[in-house]
Amino acid sequence: MNQVLSLVVPALLLPAWAVRGRYGPAAVTTALGAVSVAVSVTLWLTGRWVESDRWAGAVGLAEVAALLLAVLLTLRAQDGPRCAAAAWTACGAVTLWPSRFLYIEGPADTLTLFGFGSMLSLPTVLIGLYLRGLDDGRARAVAEARRAQRLELAHDLHDFVAHDVSGMVAQAQAGAYMAAIDPARAAEVFERIEQAGQRALASLDRTVQLLRSEEAGGRSPQPGLAELAQVADQFTASGGAEVRLELPEGPVPREVEGTVHRIAVESLTNVRRHAPAARTVEIRARRSGGRLELTVTDDGGALAPEGRPRRGGGSGLPGLAARVEALGGSLEAGPYAGEGWRVRAVLPLDTTVGGSERSRPERSQGPMRVGTGEVRG
Repeated sequence: MNQVLSLVVPALLLPAWAVRGRYGPAAVTTALGAVSVAVSVTLWLTGRWVESDRWAGAVGLAEVAALLLAVLLTLRAQDGPRCAAAAWTACGAVTLWPSRFLYIEGPADTLTLFGFGSMLSLPTVLIGLYLRGLDDGRARAVAEARRAQRLELAHDLHDFVAHDVSGMVAQAQAGAYMAAIDPARAAEVFERIEQAGQRALASLDRTVQLLRSEEAGGRSPQPGLAELAQVADQFTASGGAEVRLELPEGPVPREVEGTVHRIAVESLTNVRRHAPAARTVEIRARRSGGRLELTVTDDGGALAPEGRPRRGGGSGLPGLAARVEALGGSLEAGPYAGEGWRVRAVLPLDTTVGGSERSRPERSQGPMRVGTGEVRG
């Protein structure tokens, strides 16, 4: 009659599986292991099975397999003391299962039980921990990819939105002055302010859409060298310095194009913030062997209208320097020809070897202006 006890744990499998979402796999595994141990202890008291009880043995093997599967799933899904307690309880139940047939008489029988339990439990535990490690690695990779995407979007906001907003501020200051002496020209200035505001809003809308989306595949192509002419025209038309642009002929890798565009936009933004008295800005991108050399030079280093360096920000050029170095290039910025300022970047045109230590030039230790005045590095 006690053979009916072999059905207790299998009968609990479906209810336990149904409540695993509410109580967690560790609690379910602990409960199944405790019930299995209770069945073994009951058989010790009421009488063990004999080898001829084949169906009880077959159901018992299914019980052992279910316990081991529960341990594996628990170790994969959870961590901590509850998980350890569940694994110990279920693996202990597996170890005691042969005692339903075998009387424990001396160290030899104890060693037999220990060997049986270890042979089945140890591989299960190792597989569960290995699968959890894989899951954790995938989770870290996804988190790192999302973090990198957010940083890229933050750079987009800084490079493009800050450029448009700083232009709007400069034009608004000019428009307030022109409104009193030349209303017609003031109207043109305010129209350009509206256009810059629309561009900034469009950049914000794209960024918000990307942040809301689960995949980055819908991201639109980033601006390159072809868009620099429009940027230069808009900067000149906004009442800033005259921009003289020189671009290389022939194709340029897309990564290099996007980086050159970002450096140029950031440099123009810094000119507007920190050198409002500048009259000319020269942007030159030239091929030199297997590299592209970009220089952005302005002729005036006047301070902001308040008469002191503007505080705040400071993430523009350092972020671009890291991007340039990732491509195997170098970026430096510092005073040039008196009151002027020059940003110089050298990027390899063969970006497939940009990340190797052999192709990476020595990092510049010169001064750098980082959107907040002058920083010596």
